[in-house]
Amino acid sequence: MITFVLCVIALVLGYFLYGKFVETVFGPDDRDTPAVVKADGVDFMVLPNWKIFMIQFLNIAGTGPIFGAIMGAKFGPAAYLWIVLGCIFAGATHDYLSGMISIRKGGAGLPEIIGDTLGATTRKVMLVFSVVLLIMVGAVFVYSPAEILDSIAGSTTMWIIIIFAYYFIATMLPVDKVIGRIYPIFAFSLLFMAAALMVMLIIKWPSIPELWDGLGNKALTVDSNWSSQLYPCLFITIACGAISGFHATQSPLMGRCMKSERMGRPIFYGAMITEGIVALIWATVASYFFYAEPQPGYQVITEYANNGFSTSAPKVVNIICNDWLGVVGGILAMLGVVAAPITSGDTALRSARLIIADFVRMEQRSIKRRLIISVPIFLVCIALLLWQVENPDGFNVIWQYFGWSNQTLSVFTLWAIVMYLMKNGKPYYFVLIPALFMTTVCATFLFVSKQALGLPDTIGYLLGIVVLFVAYGWFHMVESKYKKTH
Repeated sequence: MITFVLCVIALVLGYFLYGKFVETVFGPDDRDTPAVVKADGVDFMVLPNWKIFMIQFLNIAGTGPIFGAIMGAKFGPAAYLWIVLGCIFAGATHDYLSGMISIRKGGAGLPEIIGDTLGATTRKVMLVFSVVLLIMVGAVFVYSPAEILDSIAGSTTMWIIIIFAYYFIATMLPVDKVIGRIYPIFAFSLLFMAAALMVMLIIKWPSIPELWDGLGNKALTVDSNWSSQLYPCLFITIACGAISGFHATQSPLMGRCMKSERMGRPIFYGAMITEGIVALIWATVASYFFYAEPQPGYQVITEYANNGFSTSAPKVVNIICNDWLGVVGGILAMLGVVAAPITSGDTALRSARLIIADFVRMEQRSIKRRLIISVPIFLVCIALLLWQVENPDGFNVIWQYFGWSNQTLSVFTLWAIVMYLMKNGKPYYFVLIPALFMTTVCATFLFVSKQALGLPDTIGYLLGIVVLFVAYGWFHMVESKYKKTH
């Protein structure tokens, strides 16, 4: 628990110290923002800063910092290091700079940002990649809250229908009609849940492994497919609590609602730091059960630790919240856990609509044109959801592919940020380092993971190192060529 407290303090200090450094490098000023210049009453409009923060936090949170942290806790104290260092030096930096670049480029979506810096071909690839990822998010974030709500009342099918109906309404309506009104309430619920669990952790003060106990001190019940793969699996499993490419698809949504660039650090960087704290809390709660004797009723958590992804994370969340916080507290906490994925799902599909609209240059003021783009997106999402429901392990399969795709998207975003900073005469090596690291992580995971190529560890790690040198060699050539011509 001492490690947990130190990590929370480190994240707070990271916001004030490193966050200020990143902000200074970018240099926000008082120019008019897209929310003012391009105001359309639908997607571009000025919203209060506190609302934008709440919406941004809820957009990027989803179930990622909860489910990912629960899964990642099996890797022991190493999870704490990744959440803190990843969040400060990679994730929050990634979210802030991608959001600010979007504002500077008139509220451009992620494919446009990547295309402007990495070329037209990469832009087209990222268009498809981003839309597929966002639709995947929509499908994943329907099923998990529906399963949680099913344990309270009704049926999973009923809740899926209700959530999808809400998705469609929220995606179609102007941003201030639904998102601007109910997101702050849901964000409060999610923060309440995290704060309540943090209080319970302090009261219980469980005996769990500390950093000085050794990074190899992993849960003994972790299945063999994962126990030998702390690298790179930890960095894929804990995504949203450390760094997530999905966030770069969400930042432009709020960038289109900000009146001043100077609010970028509290909104973009601050929301990510807040999410990191939520991830720390859930990693600690999960560690309590992975490393201690399970209490009656926690057999599902022990089974979860034994079988990797095979046990439903929503059920784990449901058990913990109800047992620790009582009936009323459990319901409020569950509301936060349910609201997070639902609201990430609807903004994911909204982002998909806007990305496609930007690509085909179709204005979105009229409902008819919003329908033209939205209907096909929802049909694909429904098809993916139906497959997920019919397949007993569908949620877990999609989650694993989502994890890798999500981190791969962060790789492209980080490289786009590096190129943007370089071309604008700003320091860029502080972003180059996480770009190279995440490139290597995603490549190595593809080589060694049993869910991908499944190569022997020695070969996979060697190929990962090769990718690292190739990536740096490519950048060095681009850097040298640019410096010679400028």
